[in-house]
Amino acid sequence: MADSVVLDPVDLHLLRLLQNDARTTYRDLAAQVGVAPSTCLDRVTRLRRSGVILGHRLELDPAKLGRGLQALLSVQVRPHRRELVGPFVERIRALPESLTVFHLTGPDDYLVHVAVADMSDLQRLVLDEFTSQREVARVETRLIFQRWDCGPVLPPSPSAQSA
Repeated sequence: MADSVVLDPVDLHLLRLLQNDARTTYRDLAAQVGVAPSTCLDRVTRLRRSGVILGHRLELDPAKLGRGLQALLSVQVRPHRRELVGPFVERIRALPESLTVFHLTGPDDYLVHVAVADMSDLQRLVLDEFTSQREVARVETRLIFQRWDCGPVLPPSPSAQSA
């Protein structure tokens, strides 16, 4: 893989700690990893510059913000050509209801995770923002009853597994 980055055990330890709590201070990270705070800062900066660390996100609860109904919209775009799909994706990403957009293989071209207030808001979104677009051939809606986040990208360190 041309895009992969070589990581040593200290880098991996830092990443494991940060993925579990991105607000950990450099001083605390350094103490847990066993390096100087300046070394810790340099390593985290290098991991950011190399693209291993993509950013830090604030996660909000859509239900507490008045959007308690979530759905997955499977969207088929026809014709599936770059000059149509680029603007389509940008328009969908700009919608406040859109949480995540996936470009797929198979019969559906996109999977869009949305959060809306209620069923009438979902109907408005599908009709006004999706099926009203000329390039959208089909939209299939699946309601989300419950969602679970999965484990972190990096597994716990080998020493933590044996404890």
